[in-house]
Amino acid sequence: MSSLYSKLDWLGLFRPRVLRMPLLIAGILLASGCQLPKWAKNGFKVGPEYCRPPAASVADNWIDSDDPRVLIQPPLYHDWWSVFQDPVLNNLVDSSYQQNLTLREAGTRVMQARAARAMVVGDLFPQTQQLSGGYTRNQLSLAVQPALEPVPGVFSRSFDNWAFGGNLSWELDVWGRFRRSIESADAGLEASVNEYDAILVCLIAEVVTAYIDIRTYEERLRFARENVKIQEGSFQLAKARAEEGKTGDISLHLSQSNLKATKALIPELEIGLRQANNRLCTLLGMQTIDLSDWLGEAKGIPNAPRDVAVGIPADLLRRRPDVRAAEREVAAQSAQIGVALSDLYPRIAVTGEISVQAEEFRDLFSSISQGGSVGPGFRWNVLNYGRIMNNVRIQDARFRELVVTYQQTVLTANQEVEDAIVSFLRNQDRVRELVESAKESEKALQLELINFKEGESNFTGVFVLQGDLVGKQDQVAAAQGDAAASLASLYKALGGGWQIRCPNYQAMGIVEVEPMTVSHRDDSEIITN
Repeated sequence: MSSLYSKLDWLGLFRPRVLRMPLLIAGILLASGCQLPKWAKNGFKVGPEYCRPPAASVADNWIDSDDPRVLIQPPLYHDWWSVFQDPVLNNLVDSSYQQNLTLREAGTRVMQARAARAMVVGDLFPQTQQLSGGYTRNQLSLAVQPALEPVPGVFSRSFDNWAFGGNLSWELDVWGRFRRSIESADAGLEASVNEYDAILVCLIAEVVTAYIDIRTYEERLRFARENVKIQEGSFQLAKARAEEGKTGDISLHLSQSNLKATKALIPELEIGLRQANNRLCTLLGMQTIDLSDWLGEAKGIPNAPRDVAVGIPADLLRRRPDVRAAEREVAAQSAQIGVALSDLYPRIAVTGEISVQAEEFRDLFSSISQGGSVGPGFRWNVLNYGRIMNNVRIQDARFRELVVTYQQTVLTANQEVEDAIVSFLRNQDRVRELVESAKESEKALQLELINFKEGESNFTGVFVLQGDLVGKQDQVAAAQGDAAASLASLYKALGGGWQIRCPNYQAMGIVEVEPMTVSHRDDSEIITN
């Protein structure tokens, strides 16, 4: 055992004088002016302990919560687009999740944040760990040292040098600089994941909206083409009556005017249809092609349900990814204050070096070839407090800025939901009234055509009613599309859709966290925390 001890202690690691290191560290702690109780209470880390900042004022209920169509019960967001009961739409959402390039780009940023976090964790371990080795052939110059004349068997002018060894430097995380950096990296990684989720929420809503736009343009085109056929019949009727001399040329001109105006509407709608098709291709991460074969024949506009579950406003704090990302950025910046504060105190490190050197390779690993050093040390930027303090102030000001950004994000989220709710409700009312109006216009036109055929009225009434019907039917289709799109906007504003990447998200512990308060801090409070 004694021989083993002597082999391990060839650098004197177990000698009493090396035990002075704890005394050295204790002396530095006292000399640094650190307030030991607060430092110890914070887990031996300088800087403030993070608390979730208070969100902006959040209402207890939505403005339209009294409307029976607005359900306060917790909604199901995992596949909210399934409420339209359209298999084609379901497939499009799945394809976009797998193929969209913007989402993939966000995924690579998550990978970067994860790798950056792993690098920061590595700083907890010895920061420098190096092995070195080499061989050199040396020859002394007699012109510089004539007295070194070689003596056979005693001294040789030329000699070899074999060397192998390693060195290590380990800065101890006395003030929590590395642990605060890990806290910041953890929060940054979580923020990047939430940013990915926010892009996913927007992507799904945009895919649904683009699909609704396509079906809306198809329906508007159907109405326009049906009216063209009706107006062509009216034109032929007006032409025949004019040839019979029963009416003047004015009826012919009026019917032709209506027909041309309705035909002119078709190219405009075809432009909108093609552009919606192209937008959907981009969202699917594919080259621009005609998606008619993918989408199948026109099925009409997806029918939005009459009511919708929206939960309560406070749910946005845990459900909307952009809100969570903003809060995580605040947490990451809070830890950076501690990192900046650690520069006020000395950096304590242990360095060591072990090496073996010999002229003959066979002697390289013998006990006489061993050498090295080990010992503690510190480095203290004692004359840089102005710069260090200003860096602390910068980090704190950045923290306060992100708190305001987080609160603004919460306010914007509430506004977007309120906007979407009123749009969803009023578009339903608008569709209902426009449908009734179109039905009445169609009945009036049928009666006026009968009167015109029987010669009881001129073509002016038919002309007015036909133009009115074209406009009313187009408005009905557009309003139906707006109603369906407003539901997509509502689910987007509520933060629904990101759950598609983790269907069992509720079992994963993603639950609402009550917001905590954080008091206002001045610079003196920051330094002493």
